[in-house]
Amino acid sequence: MKFAHLADCHVGGWREDSLKQLSIQAFTTAIEMCVQERVDFIIVAGDLFNNSLPAIDALKEVAKALKRAQDNKIRVYLVPGSHDYSPSGKTMLDVLEQSGLCVNVYTFNDGFLSFTVDGPTGVKLTGMCGLSGGLEKLKYKELALANLEEEKGFKIFLFHTLLEEFKPPQFSQIEGEPVASLPKNFDYYAGGHPHFVFQTKKEGYGLITYPGPLFPNNFKELEELKHGGFYIVDEYLRIKHIPVTLKDTIPLYINADGKLPSQIEQEIKHSFQSQDFTDKIITLRVEGTLDSGKPADIPFKELFSLLPRAYCILKNTTKLTTKELTEIPVDQGHVENVEEKIIEEHLGQITSAIIPREKELEFTTNLIRLFEKEKDEGERTIDFEQRIINDIQLYFTAENLWK
Repeated sequence: MKFAHLADCHVGGWREDSLKQLSIQAFTTAIEMCVQERVDFIIVAGDLFNNSLPAIDALKEVAKALKRAQDNKIRVYLVPGSHDYSPSGKTMLDVLEQSGLCVNVYTFNDGFLSFTVDGPTGVKLTGMCGLSGGLEKLKYKELALANLEEEKGFKIFLFHTLLEEFKPPQFSQIEGEPVASLPKNFDYYAGGHPHFVFQTKKEGYGLITYPGPLFPNNFKELEELKHGGFYIVDEYLRIKHIPVTLKDTIPLYINADGKLPSQIEQEIKHSFQSQDFTDKIITLRVEGTLDSGKPADIPFKELFSLLPRAYCILKNTTKLTTKELTEIPVDQGHVENVEEKIIEEHLGQITSAIIPREKELEFTTNLIRLFEKEKDEGERTIDFEQRIINDIQLYFTAENLWK
């Protein structure tokens, strides 16, 4: 028995057409690799698509790839992730499942999950969905564990959640779910959501894994990971990570501290002459404080025209500033403390009976957290806005405030 574990495919997730096509190609390539490896089935641990209603071209290519797997007697099992789940419960995954191309093993009823059995191998699969803002934690609190833990046979649990005990430093400020929320006595735990490659064995829980994204989904991931990949696992839980490298990625970094825009321009030109960038993805990060002038004085468009044969050039100047900006004095203290003080000063102004007075502080704080989320690299404005709306709807629903 042999299976593949994919997660965080985010098909169609990039704004740039060239990278959007690579996100689609990464999925079709992974399926083809699974065919060549003769796996028995494939599991996708959430975020097959980048949103619940993907573009037609992305949907068409994914359906074609799933049909390729089906024609080779490879079954596909999945759970919805935080991106391809919707508050209404309706998702394009339903269309694929109704077409017989995959099976959604997330079946949550009154706190109970049921098993899906892969007929030819006898492997039993179940799992938990992922929700925006980590709100699946509410479902974990309701989850009945006994029947899952007592089930016999080779079992796989799919989940789309960051586990608190295993989160890397870059996720230190993000609240995760404790391992104890997962049912014990499963052979393999197929994780998704945090984009890093990880595996560990924990007593009572079997092998817990994250394969990382199938294709990097933002600037930072392209810069650091350069490519994506997935796992192939056998019945003895021997596991290997399969890289999916479609284009080479070359990261470039320019320190702008104390420099002029003209100096930055010359450094970028020199970097562009240092090697062959033909058909490569280039990430250019420029950060620091200019001695004078403005970031807009750097002619990025003109500079990028020097590399017409590059596959794609991305720049990141979010931390590029100038001394010419006037500093605005603010009261010292932690942002959270300042926010709480301001909120407390204005409590009592909400007259609606929907929100109990004693919950005003918690409600307002949580609402601020939902609104302060930033747009992901490459995320379309319309997708970002819909993500915020979905998160707010989920929060209101969870708190029984949605009407």
